[in-house]
Amino acid sequence: MARFMDVHSGFVGVTAIQLREAHERDLAIEADEGVHFERAWLDPSTGKVFCLSSGPTKESVMRVHERAGHATAEVYELAIEIA
Repeated sequence: MARFMDVHSGFVGVTAIQLREAHERDLAIEADEGVHFERAWLDPSTGKVFCLSSGPTKESVMRVHERAGHATAEVYELAIEIA
């Protein structure tokens, strides 16, 4: 499985509870596309959300987010990782 980082804009002022709710909408349908959303980060001052996931393709990640109500076209495959 490939790993992906995606970026959402427009979440200015969103709370941790609201981020959790959005993440749970992804989790509820992720299996339909063979995707797993591992975690999400929020910068409420810029309205940017970053999601780490694994799945077969970036398009599958995009489909889950679209169905969950927070579409993004900004999905990056994380092909190289170092620790």
